[in-house]
Amino acid sequence: MVATQDARRAVVPGLWTLAVAACYYAAGRLGLLRQLTVENAVFTPIWPATGVALAALLIVGLRCWPGIALGAFLVILSIAGPSVRPTALINVAGNTAAPVCAYLLLCRVGFRPELARLRDGISLVVVGALLGTLISSTTGTGNLVLTGRIDLDAFLTVWFAWWVGDAMGVLIITPLLLAAARARAPLRLRRWPEAAALLVTAVLVVPLATRSSVSVLFLVCPLLIWAALRFQVAGSMLCALFTSVMATIAATDGVGPFQGLTHVEVMSKLQAFNGTMALTALLLSALITEQLHTRQSVERACQELVEVLEHLTAGQPPSRWPPENRDPDTPRRPHPAPGDPAERKPR
Repeated sequence: MVATQDARRAVVPGLWTLAVAACYYAAGRLGLLRQLTVENAVFTPIWPATGVALAALLIVGLRCWPGIALGAFLVILSIAGPSVRPTALINVAGNTAAPVCAYLLLCRVGFRPELARLRDGISLVVVGALLGTLISSTTGTGNLVLTGRIDLDAFLTVWFAWWVGDAMGVLIITPLLLAAARARAPLRLRRWPEAAALLVTAVLVVPLATRSSVSVLFLVCPLLIWAALRFQVAGSMLCALFTSVMATIAATDGVGPFQGLTHVEVMSKLQAFNGTMALTALLLSALITEQLHTRQSVERACQELVEVLEHLTAGQPPSRWPPENRDPDTPRRPHPAPGDPAERKPR
């Protein structure tokens, strides 16, 4: 029995490492499907692997960090092939340290993965997306400069593109995975028609907004508000993910509102749109979830108070009630018994 438990303790961490590495690798390969070139450096507008790494740390814990490192190495190996340089280990270290440091900082500020408070959404944005990804973007861009792939003058431009791509992965992918990890029961049947209506509307409106030559990207805002109001974090982040993917496809194809723009202009417009959309979806859904939980807490407290009052009322004898309050439709007020402090008159 003891040997079985010891074997399980040795196998479980290895399985978690392989699972996280596989998820990181799959997310990295998906992110590489669409790329932009800025200052002779190729980058991805959304790097979902960083979001997967942070979500794995928040769900599993710090023990899964070897899986992040292994997944990052496999992604780099798939890009460079057998000619991968030893300096690639700098990128592996940066891509591993970024989500780990973000996780430690989130634990420090009291972050809750349920995203049921507005402060949790703000913490994920500031600590997870903006601060944590500074490590990966700085090490990755610095490595490009050290190896001579880009000039020093292009450092800030490439660094900004790298940083925003990693931050977008955290803003969109991490909340969605945290919501999926908490899912226990299917959506209630009465909500399916509304969910289907939202899906059909998104499928019709989002491609039109992202590929039309007329600048109508603002059409996605009502969809985000609808999804956040009715389906909270899961609905809003799914809508944000679909919109971001469609906008990235349009940007890399150079169509719609991104037609005729330079590479830097495409990058700036796409990242500004994706960032604004993701921030709106995440913070609005977190605020609505917090208000719903507050309302439910108040309703439960009121219900408990009613039950306590009914219990106390039922325990009083009928003679303790004044005649005018014996009507069952009239609220009953306890009448003080003789000798109670309320019956004592001043001498």
